[in-house]
This record gives sequence, structure tokens and C-alpha cells, in this order.
Amino acid sequence: MHLIQYYDDKGNRAVAVTREGQTHRVNGVTTVYDLVQQALAAGQGGLSAAIDGKGLGEVVDKLALAREGRLLAPIDHPDAAHLHVTGTGLTHLGSAATRDAMHKANGEKPAGELTDSMKMFRMGLENGKPEAGQKGVQPEWFYKGNGHIVVNPGHPIPSPAFALDAGEEPEIAGIYVIDQHGQPRRLGFALGNEFSDHVTERINYLYLAHSKLRACSFGPELRVGNLPRHIEGMSRIFRDGKVLWEKPFLSGEDNMSHTIANLEYHHFKYDLFCQPGDVHVHMFGTATLSFADGISTQPDDVFEIEESQFGLPLRNPVRVEEDKPVIINGLY
Repeated sequence: MHLIQYYDDKGNRAVAVTREGQTHRVNGVTTVYDLVQQALAAGQGGLSAAIDGKGLGEVVDKLALAREGRLLAPIDHPDAAHLHVTGTGLTHLGSAATRDAMHKANGEKPAGELTDSMKMFRMGLENGKPEAGQKGVQPEWFYKGNGHIVVNPGHPIPSPAFALDAGEEPEIAGIYVIDQHGQPRRLGFALGNEFSDHVTERINYLYLAHSKLRACSFGPELRVGNLPRHIEGMSRIFRDGKVLWEKPFLSGEDNMSHTIANLEYHHFKYDLFCQPGDVHVHMFGTATLSFADGISTQPDDVFEIEESQFGLPLRNPVRVEEDKPVIINGLY
């Protein structure tokens, strides 16, 4: 079962569900967040039962919605400050290679000596998949922003004027809502473009936090349920309508050095992230970057991330913002 949010032909928000290849509008609900709250209030049956209770309306053409730019992120929050975008890195087999090469190129470690990235990656290999009920090693973790940084599918991802790079990161994002008891409730997963500034990060790995404070996009569809163990998609960049670069990306636990449960535990162990009503979009990392192949994106390049198990591809062009002076006024 997949969920989307969109604008209907009258400009009103709507929700649709895809089951067995058919997509229908869900009656009487305009946001996935409201649907989730109703499912929580019902106390049993989950999202599927909540949809059954609402009933289904007209057939929805998802491809047409994508062409017309009417798709929204598959979940948002009525107060964007209560949607948290976070992520983990060095979680996929092979994901340390690019980071390790960056550090060695900067002379941070002599040849033959492990960089901090490689050390953390090995920690994941050794203890990132604990037995059920046990705690594994902490992953690398980063904060990306709140709901204000989320760009709808099909719309331009802004890169700030001060950025040194505008690079895609094809990932899987876990989608969660915190219930009234402070318990994280997983809704499912979506494709994500965890857009980052890799040149800034390459200057010094302590700039990682700066490199992640960028916009991002996820969706268009929310795949309700558990994550497939093997995910094999394709990441592409188009320039002037032609493919500039493309490469497969792998995810799912068969291709990761951590379990999803371990990554979830080390995020939600903090009370800060268990506040009732909040939404969490947590990116699980990648091993595939165009930056690693020497690609430098330009304005109007288009990112495309697709994997058939997640429905429609996630597409976004790049837009470079104008410089904005920082002016601090005192209020004494």
C-alpha cells in the first residue's frame, strides 16, 4: 500500500492510496498527518483500517499529477517546525570509500592509517546488526533541518549562494509519527534525496554538519509497511534533457552494515525526538554519489531517483539562490 498527497484539480489538498495497482482518492481527509491521527485515535487497525473507514473516491492519475507539479511530499506537519529531518551515514556496504578517500586526499591520515570515517564504518560492520533485543553500536548521525527545508517532488531544490557544491544523495527515508504516549510509530518508507554540499565536507570532515544544512526532497510515495531487505534503484542526473550521469544504488538490510532497528533505536533513544505529535523523516544513508565520479552539478540539472518498489520516481531540478546578506539587529 502506497500513500500520496497532492492538489486536486480545484487546488484543494487531497490524499490517495494505491492498492493492487489502483490509485483512489481517500474520502474525507486532506492530509496524511490527519489520517495518521485518526488511526491513532481509533487504537487498532492502523492506516489500512483508517482508510477503509473513510472509503475511496475517484481514480487518481499519479503520472498526470507528477507532470503537472501537483504532488506534495507524502507527509508534512501543520507546523513545519515539528517535522524533523535527520540522517545517518556510513551505514551501507561500500559507503566509507568516498569519505575515506576525501580524508586521505586532505592529508588527515598517513597512508595505511585508518581515517575516523573508516573506523566508524568498521564499528558498524562489527556491531551494527545486533541480535533482537540487544543494542548495537551508534552510527554516525546528523541533523538536517525541519519541515521548512522539505521540497515537494518535482519542484526545484534550492542551493544557497554560499554553497560550494549541490550534490544528490539517493537514500531511503523512514517516516515516523510520535503518538500521544511519546512512542515512535513507523508509517513506512520513501525515496529520499538527501541533498548535500560535498565540497564543503571535503575541506574538513568537521564541516559535515554545515554540509548537511541544505534542502531535501522525499517521496513522492510513502510505502506503508516494512522495508524490503534488498533495494536496487537508479540515480540519474539530466542536463539539457539528456542523461549526464547514472548509477545504481543499493539499500535494504542486505546491503547495509546496520539494521534498521539499530538505527531507529539510536535516533529515538533521545527524549527530544519522542515529543507527541512530531513527525520524523530519517534518512538511512547511501553508498552512491555522483560527486565521487567527479560530477559537479549546474543550475537546472535534474535529479532522478527511482526504485520500482517505491512507485513513482523522485525528480527535482537544482536552483541556485541569490546571495542573502546576514544582518543582525540588536534588541536591547
